[in-house]
Amino acid sequence: ILQTRMNLEMAATEEMLLIARRIQPADCCLVPEKREELTTEGGLDVAASIPHLTDYCAGLAESGVRVSLFIDADTRQLEAAAAIGAPVVEIHTGHFADAQSAEQRAQELTRIVEGVRLGESLGLQVNAGHGLDYHNVTRISDIEGVRELNIGHAIISRAVFTGLDQAVREMKRLIQSSSA
Repeated sequence: ILQTRMNLEMAATEEMLLIARRIQPADCCLVPEKREELTTEGGLDVAASIPHLTDYCAGLAESGVRVSLFIDADTRQLEAAAAIGAPVVEIHTGHFADAQSAEQRAQELTRIVEGVRLGESLGLQVNAGHGLDYHNVTRISDIEGVRELNIGHAIISRAVFTGLDQAVREMKRLIQSSSA
């Protein structure tokens, strides 16, 4: 029935590993999902879980699943992602999206740009997502090196009023009009 590739967002738990191995999505993005790890507050702490995540990512790869790690644009996290052998990272853009001032937004954008550059230099595919919407997506899609944007909430929210087809077309137009 599925006519596109599936990207399963999941916690790095044994239960989710069994599910992923059974359904074999094209991609799995590992995200913080424990009660003390708030996805909206930041990315997965890869550097603190290198042994566990190394084995976990290897288990997914053995099943033919490409692994992505949802992380902050932080040198330590990017280096840890590369060290454990994850082929893809998704840079957390929530701090940028939630910034309350132009100065904060500029600082977060700089941090993301630097993270994308470092990720590429480490041989990682760099994606981005979280909190992206019709008002801020072009700033992130303009970053050279960002290969994929993960946007859900904004599109589905708009679709309530415009229909899914129109909501997707508008987001796609914004992304394609970027300078990157």
